[in-house]
Amino acid sequence: MPYLRLYLTLGWALYLVLLGGWIVLQKREPVATLSWLLGLALLPYVGFLVYHVFGPQRIERQRLRRARVRGALPAQPFAEDDEVAELARMARATTELPMTTATDVRLLVDGAAKYQALVADIRSARDHIHLEYYIWEGGHSSDALCDALVERARAGVRVRLLLDAIGASGARHCFGALVEAGGELAWFHPTRFGRVWQRPWTNLRTHRKIVVIDGRIGYTGGMNVTDDQNESVNAAAYRDLHLRLEGNVVRELQQVFVEDWAYATGERDFIGEVARQTPGLPRGPVRAQVVTSGPDSPWEAIHRAHVGAIHAARRRVWLTTPYFVPGEAAMMSLTSAALAGLDVRLLVPRMSDSRLVTLAARSYFGQLLVAGVKIYEYGPRMLHTKALLVDDNLVVVGSANFDHRSFRLNFEVSVLFDDAALAASLAQLIEGELAHAPRVRQGRHRGLLTARLPEALARLLSPLL
Repeated sequence: MPYLRLYLTLGWALYLVLLGGWIVLQKREPVATLSWLLGLALLPYVGFLVYHVFGPQRIERQRLRRARVRGALPAQPFAEDDEVAELARMARATTELPMTTATDVRLLVDGAAKYQALVADIRSARDHIHLEYYIWEGGHSSDALCDALVERARAGVRVRLLLDAIGASGARHCFGALVEAGGELAWFHPTRFGRVWQRPWTNLRTHRKIVVIDGRIGYTGGMNVTDDQNESVNAAAYRDLHLRLEGNVVRELQQVFVEDWAYATGERDFIGEVARQTPGLPRGPVRAQVVTSGPDSPWEAIHRAHVGAIHAARRRVWLTTPYFVPGEAAMMSLTSAALAGLDVRLLVPRMSDSRLVTLAARSYFGQLLVAGVKIYEYGPRMLHTKALLVDDNLVVVGSANFDHRSFRLNFEVSVLFDDAALAASLAQLIEGELAHAPRVRQGRHRGLLTARLPEALARLLSPLL
């Protein structure tokens, strides 16, 4: 055909103008926008398929569902301490979740401690058990949990299990007994590849780990349900941290779960039942505030909480994260704190479970080291702990990594604490981890082909990781 080249050229130009204009109108970071535009230009039509599946998108949750949940489960706020008042107000403005209190907070280090405590609490449940997880894999750890859940479901306890449709896809065969016993199972963002008129939710996952038992006991943190995070059955299991909570802060975790369940299932009738089963509890000594974020909100609340906490630091900033791919604001906060003479420490795994993310993280080390940040690489096992310690009172622990994906794409949950005793416990834990983490020094040998070039190339993908 004599005009085939002309038609192809015009089609390519129209494709770039229309899709490129759509991407530009989303008003995201210029670097990320330019990265997508370049990819679309270099990969005609294929680039559109990649963007359709993996490109950024916003999720508009049904506001009526959220309003009904929050009306049925009102939070019980507590006056913010002067030292964290500004940070707490910002977190409340971006999430509508206020500062409240906890009567008991336990740091559960590694999977064996978490699973043992969780199974014991599940077996004591009387009204309901709510669970939300990103990864749930078959194995010893999940079998123990499933057995406990099935036993409680048969005893008449309402069990609701919400799982990410991709993260837990390999364990679908494990839940037949639970459903047969009366438990309820729902999937968060199931794939929609058969609906070509709708963009799939492949890139928008719930990374939250939430358990609420009878509205009184809550769990959250970094651990999924897998033998890869249980050192009692796997010597090479991830090194990780989880929280066991009691007190009014559990009411906020309950609220987050109920919102997610209503969103995933479309159900609303259960909200009143849950509200009646969620007791009001006395104030506790530990100030605590649940902070959530996800692609359904433009505020990046957990990102803001981290950056705000670091900017508010007066003495030290200790950050531990398995995936370190910071944006400009996060890098500015860390380097500013170090340049101001604060004790800034970054603890990351020597090798994470993603080679690409490890390389991208190391590409930032040079600037951090020059600013005075002390960087340590944990070696014995994969470090999966996600925690921030600021000064002698401020602690943030949750599911969010210190990277673009957690701050912008995933549905995440963290808890901000204002408590000196908890801060001291976390400091002791991090100091113990540093004993197994050699410090990264300036001037270390870094070959062009083995380190510097791969790291630089991986950094180009940072906005997309």
